[in-house]
Amino acid sequence: MSEDRPLEELAALLEDETARRILTEIYREPASASALSGRCGASKPTVYRRLEDMRRCDLLVERTRLDTDRGHHHTVYATNLERIVVEIGDDGIDFQVDRREPMADRFTRLIGEM
Repeated sequence: MSEDRPLEELAALLEDETARRILTEIYREPASASALSGRCGASKPTVYRRLEDMRRCDLLVERTRLDTDRGHHHTVYATNLERIVVEIGDDGIDFQVDRREPMADRFTRLIGEM
């Protein structure tokens, strides 16, 4: 049941208040690093470091959003985290990270099941 990343790495990430704020914000709606910096009261370098930590733990997805007013595009981040389950048993502590399934993957799976 354990995931690719060690429990310690995930726990250390979730222990960080800025990381938790970022996860909460990108759970509500996708946001750019600049927007997250303002909403979370953290510097852009700190936000980028936490986003990289989350990416390594497979807790977020990156999307490219077009800015139609200026003709530019920028990256926004959203979490794919649904929940984290920690269980203790005779064999020790185990954990499972449940992630949201991307819409395209869900559609493909549903079509394949028909």
